[in-house]
Amino acid sequence: MDLSNCNSLTIFGLHLNSVACKCLGLIVIAFVFRTIFSPAFSGVGGIGKDDLVFVHNVSLPSSSRYGIKKMKFLEVPQIVWGLNNQKIAFARACLTAVMLNRTLLMPSLSASLFYKEIDLLQPISFDKVFQFDKFNSLCNGFVQLGRYSDLVNGSDVFELQKGSGRKWTIGRDLDQLRQFSKDPYDGYEIIRIIGKNPFLWHDHWLVQDYAKVFECLVLVDEISAEADKVVSRIRELGRELRREVRLLQNVTSKVGLLQNRTHVSSSFLEPVPYLAVHMRIEKDWMIHCKKLEQRSNISEICSSKEEIMSRVGNIVGLKMPILVYLAVADSLLEDNSILKGWKEGLLPYEKKKLGVAGMYKRHPYLIQSAIDYEVCLRANVFVGNSFSTFSSLIVLERTQKMIRTGVSRPCGMDVKWPSYAYNLLGDSEGPRPWMANMSHSSLRAISFGSNEVFC
Repeated sequence: MDLSNCNSLTIFGLHLNSVACKCLGLIVIAFVFRTIFSPAFSGVGGIGKDDLVFVHNVSLPSSSRYGIKKMKFLEVPQIVWGLNNQKIAFARACLTAVMLNRTLLMPSLSASLFYKEIDLLQPISFDKVFQFDKFNSLCNGFVQLGRYSDLVNGSDVFELQKGSGRKWTIGRDLDQLRQFSKDPYDGYEIIRIIGKNPFLWHDHWLVQDYAKVFECLVLVDEISAEADKVVSRIRELGRELRREVRLLQNVTSKVGLLQNRTHVSSSFLEPVPYLAVHMRIEKDWMIHCKKLEQRSNISEICSSKEEIMSRVGNIVGLKMPILVYLAVADSLLEDNSILKGWKEGLLPYEKKKLGVAGMYKRHPYLIQSAIDYEVCLRANVFVGNSFSTFSSLIVLERTQKMIRTGVSRPCGMDVKWPSYAYNLLGDSEGPRPWMANMSHSSLRAISFGSNEVFC
């Protein structure tokens, strides 16, 4: 554009002299150059430069061909303690990410139980325990996990210290989350929460929200296959038990014996029921539960071996004989007589008697717990302690299973997937029927235990 002979110009009815004409020409040239060499304008449509990632050689929709909205992430500390405390901590981290409108960076779990000595923790990647892609598929539209390889600028981090202590109330924690979901903090690619384990963060979500996250947690095939082996062994022994009982019943009748053979062959095609008991009598639990009883002034937390055996034997409507799987942390168990003293018709088995102890020992604590959890979850009848997180989350999942079948109040033996709390006395000196309160406004009852079993 040659402006040397520009003496005057009329635009929109305005007459410009040569000086104004040349200034306008310079502005036009600057605008053209900016349009050619700058694919997007900072601040257009409320999007700042920190929110844009410029891409090349990527086919994008016409609406976003100049740039895409950068993904934002939440990073949390290594998750520690027992399996189900870790599951709650993970779910709480997920729900925090949802509140901040961010993707949760795949966290590190802990394979060991040395939660007090941080340097002794054995970290294990989330996707070594649960299926990463399956989680994102099942939880699509609700919460998502990301990998560190998804990061664009790993140094664009804001470190957020979660509050603690008595002065840090639930309200203050909620205000902090709301604050960090807005400008200027939402401009950072990563918000890294530092400090305490997510299990100890304040709870702001419904039980149903946690249940949604738990439903998306699917064990990796290797762990699920180990649980299959244990359940198959239990059912195999159950079939042998069924066969022996029928043979004894018909031993005096040849005709009956022939009939029995027909029944036995067909019974091999049927799933054999079993009962699982989460038997919390390990030394660490007994110390914890006695202190908890003193602090809470509740006497229905600890249960002796004898009390558990007695109440399980008095479950109303339980069909015996039945094989009983005892889920117990063998390495922390001081009483070696847990197989003795059971009511006739209850045949107790633990890992060693089942012949699977060697398989368990090949895995770290977290994986052993995950296998036991799955075995208890699949049991026809489950009995646990209402102050145990392990037992509580199993009942939560079993309650979900029953609700999906249309059962509104799944308590007692007349429903599928019944559960009981042996630390609470029920009818006929048996354990109290137990289901999770899915409408509760807080997971605290499950996180820290309760004697309210909603039955």
